[in-house]
Amino acid sequence: MTKTKAESPSEEKATVTLPGTVEKIIPSFGPGEPEKAQIAVQGADNLYREIRIDNTLQDEAGNEVCLKKGAEVEVTIAADSEATTKKQPEEQEPTPPSTLAKKKSG
Repeated sequence: MTKTKAESPSEEKATVTLPGTVEKIIPSFGPGEPEKAQIAVQGADNLYREIRIDNTLQDEAGNEVCLKKGAEVEVTIAADSEATTKKQPEEQEPTPPSTLAKKKSG
């Protein structure tokens, strides 16, 4: 898995980074199949907090490395600006008329 970065400000992406923990290492099921790392992502809904990825990463020198069980990791989600929309402000509940009448008379 290769980590890439935006090369210029115009290529910046919307991102969120969440902490995670490697819960277990799943052995490969056959020849040519990579082992998997199961990662629990903090901040995700309970039913969707585990993700599984190939347990093949590269260090700064380009060497192939693997995650260990219990390792603390960061999971980053990145999206191109074309794949996002501006978040709409949450609508507030309208104030009931009876409350407005109390405020005016008091």
